[in-house]
Amino acid sequence: MAGPLIIMGHGILELSLVVFIILGIAPLLHAPSTITAIGIVGGLALMYMGYKLIKDARAAHFSTAGEKAHEGIHPILSGIIGSVSNPYWIMWWVTVGMGYLVGSIKFGLAGVAAFFTGHIAADLGWYSLVSLAVAKGKRLIGDKGYRTLLYSCGFFLVFLGIWFLKRAVGG
Repeated sequence: MAGPLIIMGHGILELSLVVFIILGIAPLLHAPSTITAIGIVGGLALMYMGYKLIKDARAAHFSTAGEKAHEGIHPILSGIIGSVSNPYWIMWWVTVGMGYLVGSIKFGLAGVAAFFTGHIAADLGWYSLVSLAVAKGKRLIGDKGYRTLLYSCGFFLVFLGIWFLKRAVGG
């Protein structure tokens, strides 16, 4: 159930963003200072998450039964935090998402509702499958494979964070 609950948090955040965009926040999202700030904050967040993942990987065990997405954080809140701290999510909304939303606005509120419903349904479907694969795949990967995966993802997040920081400061 963690996957669908995380997507619910993601959807709550995206619905809020859609409302703000419709109410006129779009120019602020395209401002160079906003893009730079998003790149810096997002890059630092990615680097921290990568560092934490690498640090915690040594003692990690692949366990899914009854656990929350982030220890001590409800999965819905985890979905909100995970989305808002992901620079790619922000970039998607500033570019692709904004284009889809503008196109759907031509059809009024029904168009926006159709776009948003389809988008969230696709997210829910995909991430429910991912969540199910993780829950059922525990037997296949084992603790050693899981730790290797965590190290790989951690180093990738650090690399991505450095790349975002470099782009944010014009490098």
